[in-house]
Amino acid sequence: MTLRNLITGGAGFLGSHLVDRLMQAGEEVICLDNFYTGRKDNIRHWLGHPDFELIRHDVTEPIRLEVDRIWHLACPASPVHYQSNPIKTAKTSFLGTYNMLGLARRVGARLLLASTSEVYGDPEVHPQPESYRGCVNTIGIRSCYDEGKRIAETLCFDYQRMHGTEIRVMRIFNTYGPRMLPDDGRVVSNFIVQALQGQSLTLYGDGSQTRSFCYVDDLIEGMIRLMNGEHPGPINIGNPGEFTIRQLAERVRDRIQPGLELTTQPLPQDDPLQRQPVIDLARELLGWEPTVSLDEGLEPTIAYFRERVREGR
Repeated sequence: MTLRNLITGGAGFLGSHLVDRLMQAGEEVICLDNFYTGRKDNIRHWLGHPDFELIRHDVTEPIRLEVDRIWHLACPASPVHYQSNPIKTAKTSFLGTYNMLGLARRVGARLLLASTSEVYGDPEVHPQPESYRGCVNTIGIRSCYDEGKRIAETLCFDYQRMHGTEIRVMRIFNTYGPRMLPDDGRVVSNFIVQALQGQSLTLYGDGSQTRSFCYVDDLIEGMIRLMNGEHPGPINIGNPGEFTIRQLAERVRDRIQPGLELTTQPLPQDDPLQRQPVIDLARELLGWEPTVSLDEGLEPTIAYFRERVREGR
């Protein structure tokens, strides 16, 4: 049986890579996007394909469709975008997830929620296992996203308990790769674009804060395994390799323009100092772990941005 998949946020960075994987597997895909951070260029190569459909729609409004699986990825995921309209961000996580769970319940679909490592906040436990409940500032400038995803997880498990809705919850750690937006304020794209334009690379704080960077192909593989598996989650999907922001800046700079300076700016409010996933559950239950190293993943990512900068897009 060919599965019919609904991907919310399907024209975005992660969503478009998922579209590619499912289309290449011969499945049917409905891509839903309001194009707030999604780009039609990301899915243009599927337009006109008989198994692909694109609908411009905002998930904060209900929609009626017949589908087998819902991959709920819609939500701005970088601080620049989710803080530019924080009320809209919170509505997308709450109302969007509520609407998609309502659809899943009506048609008997399985729903995967793209949650986030941001539910752990600025963690007091390091590295972060799924059992850690987080340390989030409920009134801070990041809370529209952090708390939005926490209530989205709550809704998923309440729908499972009350209505028997099939859910899968994945907590995504920092992901990078081609199709990231050049202006999204995320550290990988920031450094690459600055280096390609011959600017100094901006570190926030002293650069000693750590992140774990997962290449997009690995992330999508983990997402698919979670959807196809039997465990509702939450499950961390990310790369446990931990790097300081300064180390990342140096790796990017050395690949593009070794003589560039590193400059520092004050650390933004509530910016986590450490972020690293425990992925024992993913290894055990999904047989998944990342295979692409940071050095390997930076090559195609830099090549993508080099093309974008050259085209002035």
